[in-house]
Amino acid sequence: MVKKSSKFLKKDRIYPEIPKLSKPSIDDLILYYSKSGAYNGGRLSEACKIYQKMLEEDVTICLTLSGALTPTGIGGFIVELIKKGLVDFIISTGANLYHDIHFALDLPVYQGDFRANDQDLLKEKIVRIYDIFLPEDTLLKTDAFIQKIFKKKPISKPISTSFLHNLIGKELLIQSKRPSYSILAASAKNNVPIFTPSPGDSSIGMNLAKLKLQNEGIFIDTDLDILESTAIVKQSKKTGAIELGGGAPKNFYMQTQPMLSQILDIHKGGHNYFIQITADAPHWGGLSGATPSEAVSWGKIKPNQLKNDVVVYCDVTIAAPILFSYILSKDIKREKKKLFSKIEDSIINL
Repeated sequence: MVKKSSKFLKKDRIYPEIPKLSKPSIDDLILYYSKSGAYNGGRLSEACKIYQKMLEEDVTICLTLSGALTPTGIGGFIVELIKKGLVDFIISTGANLYHDIHFALDLPVYQGDFRANDQDLLKEKIVRIYDIFLPEDTLLKTDAFIQKIFKKKPISKPISTSFLHNLIGKELLIQSKRPSYSILAASAKNNVPIFTPSPGDSSIGMNLAKLKLQNEGIFIDTDLDILESTAIVKQSKKTGAIELGGGAPKNFYMQTQPMLSQILDIHKGGHNYFIQITADAPHWGGLSGATPSEAVSWGKIKPNQLKNDVVVYCDVTIAAPILFSYILSKDIKREKKKLFSKIEDSIINL
């Protein structure tokens, strides 16, 4: 018989929870997950509490977006987080931002079917993102919009991707039919910087490349992105991330700490908080599945941060709306950091 005094039996007992069948709330759902604490429901309840803790402690919060999540419509949640000051800066793939523009321009994105015949889709000029369909016309009109911006606004000096996305966001605020649908527009309006680690790896970059053939457009300096993102982290008392998926956006955020300690000899000891929602496992050796404990070995996360980091192994389209709904339901009042307006000065202090 195991002694009741065992150090392994200090947490609460698990009971079969009887659900509230009449108007259950998001709080009820997270409470249910936390009472069991089991599997990834338990990890999701931890993520909710860590996010809330970050906001209460005024942590500088980065949201990272991998793959192509915006076509699913998840951008509506992110716009609300930006408007309420619950996210301070964003690191995203270019694909997420390109598809974000469709919604602002009121160009259609449709529910599809992953079982569709792709040869038939090609004939009808429809592209597929798993079970999402986009008419070719949606892409072409978005391309035309991007090219028009930078033909109208030539810039001679190299710029960072945060400056690039701020320009696009400002144009969406002026020209688009539905700027309220757009992460780019909301970020420009609220001075939230958005970085893209691989600006050439998307249709935004492809459109800028075309303009260079015509001796038009702009030049992106990715070194500026490294300096700007690192400067944000350096000047923050505490830092943390909510990472949707992995990929280059995850690494670009995490590398700010080695940039400080390994390259610049400035030692902050690592990030304070870490939430990741991913379907990638660690044993393949890829960055997307790398755990917080592995990040400790690189100096990316502070050691001994019990209860300050969590990985939720789940589809982002399932877990992220629950996480964001929980946080938005708390109606937390927080002063916006407006980091984009301070970004040039911040580099000077590196």
